[in-house]
Amino acid sequence: MNDTLSERQFVLATDLDGTFLGGSSADRQALYDWIEAHRSSVGLVFVSGRDPAFIHQLCGSGQVPWPEYVIGDVGTTIAHVTQDRTIAPIMDLERQIAERWRDGGDRVRSTLESAPGLTLQPTEFRYRVSYDYDPDQFDPATTRKVEAMGFDVLISDNRFFDVLPQGVSKGPSLLRLLDHLNIPQAQVLAAGDTLNDLSMLVAGTPAVAVGGSEPPLLSALPDAAHIYRAEGIGTAGIFEAIAHFKLHPTPERV
Repeated sequence: MNDTLSERQFVLATDLDGTFLGGSSADRQALYDWIEAHRSSVGLVFVSGRDPAFIHQLCGSGQVPWPEYVIGDVGTTIAHVTQDRTIAPIMDLERQIAERWRDGGDRVRSTLESAPGLTLQPTEFRYRVSYDYDPDQFDPATTRKVEAMGFDVLISDNRFFDVLPQGVSKGPSLLRLLDHLNIPQAQVLAAGDTLNDLSMLVAGTPAVAVGGSEPPLLSALPDAAHIYRAEGIGTAGIFEAIAHFKLHPTPERV
């Protein structure tokens, strides 16, 4: 992949589920085709709770364009896509994440083994532990236990509970990647739809909460000129925001 994103007119940094994978099939295809037709001026970064294996399978299937970079695992993976389509961690950026995690996976799993309202997800991520979350059974004291261990808690879509290294989430990881690549924040659009996208949408770049975003995200977002609340669902909302911020010429249909 071409690594010179700083030379692109516009970079889309987007969540996947409900955002880049959201909207009608026609709207999704329109955005994907537009990106592929403008690769010389448009860069693509996935900023997702999904892991690299899922993203590799998704892109390898031809369903979506390949990104140049991947921020995965709710910000705990920062990687680039190589010429042979490998999603390879950028060690200079991940080193700080690993230091903050302190090989905490086993300690977190042991501490939360019997926590009510949490069901451990089977995948063992490198720098996070993830659970399915039942708000009706959950004990808020669990959050305090995690924070006392020196980790952060992120609850999203009212059904996922992530334990993360302190200070690490989508927004901080996106800003570190942009700084690493010398990409001005003003030419980047951050797009999301759930509460785990909040840190990315308030990070300072132009940002959009696409149509259909979960109410807790919309309630948490401040009223700010650089944050746009789109009407269009998923990919339609991304197109809507690109036009709103005048980040890149878009099709007349928008």
